Amino acid sequence: MINEDRDIATDLGTLRVAVRGSGEPVLMWPSLLMDHTLWQAQADHLAPRYTTVALDPPGHGASSPLTRTFTLDECATAVLAILDALGFERTHFVGNSWGAMVGATFAARHPDRVLTSTLMNGTASVAPARQKAEYAVLVAAVRVLRGIRPPLTRSVVKAFLGPTSLRTRPEVVARVLDLARRNDPRSVRHAVTSVVSRRPDQRGLLASISTPVLVIGGREDATFPPGEVEEMAAAIPGAELVVIEDAAHLVAAEVPDTVNKLLDDFLSRT
Repeated sequence: MINEDRDIATDLGTLRVAVRGSGEPVLMWPSLLMDHTLWQAQADHLAPRYTTVALDPPGHGASSPLTRTFTLDECATAVLAILDALGFERTHFVGNSWGAMVGATFAARHPDRVLTSTLMNGTASVAPARQKAEYAVLVAAVRVLRGIRPPLTRSVVKAFLGPTSLRTRPEVVARVLDLARRNDPRSVRHAVTSVVSRRPDQRGLLASISTPVLVIGGREDATFPPGEVEEMAAAIPGAELVVIEDAAHLVAAEVPDTVNKLLDDFLSRT
C-alpha cells in the first residue's frame, strides 16, 4: 500500500499529489478554488482497491503558485507528466468542473493513456456573456480584497452549493469556505481567467473520445445546470449520464456515499 505525498514538476509548475492505496491508478482533479481534499471520501473508499492520485491543481493547495494563464491542453499535458513520474501507463480519471474539462481533454488527446473518465459538474461549452461578466467581477474583487474574503465568500458558496447543502450540510459549507479562503489571489485570477473566460468550445473535440465515460451532474448546480451537463454528455459517444437530485456543483463532497456507489458501479463494469 502506498501512502505518500509527491511534488511533481510540470510545465504549469510543481504539483502536489497525494498517492494512496494499491492497484490501477485513479487520478482525481478538483474544481477551481478546491484542493485534493475535495476527494477525501473517494480516496478513502477506493484506496483498498486502487491507487488514488489526488492532486492540488496548478496554483492551488501545496502546488506552486500560477504566474500566467494556461490552456486545457496544457493541463492534460500536466496529467501526462504526473503519470510518467509515478510510472503509470494508463489511468482512470475523475474530475470535477475544471477537472471534468481537463479529463475530457485528456481522454480526447491521449486515448492510449486513459482507462475510463468520470466527469462531474463539467461543461463542454464556452462561458456565456453573463458568466464571464460575473467572474470578471469576482477576479476584480479578489484583487481588491487580496483574497477571497467577505462579502465575496457569499458568492463562492452560492456558486458551489445548492439549497439542500446550505440547509442541511453545514460541515460542507464550512469546508468549502475554508478551502476558498486559502487560495493565493494571483493564482485565483490566472485560474479563473483560464477556466472561465477563455475556455474553448470542446464539443467537437469530445466527439473523438473512444474510452468509457460517466458524466455526473447536480440538479441544484447553479454554475453548470443539468442542461449544460447533459449537453456535455451528448457530445461524447456512448457516455453515460447521471444527475443527482440533492446536490449542486461539488457532488463528491456533498453526497460522497452516492458518488462512491456510482464510481464502484462504473469502474466494476468497465
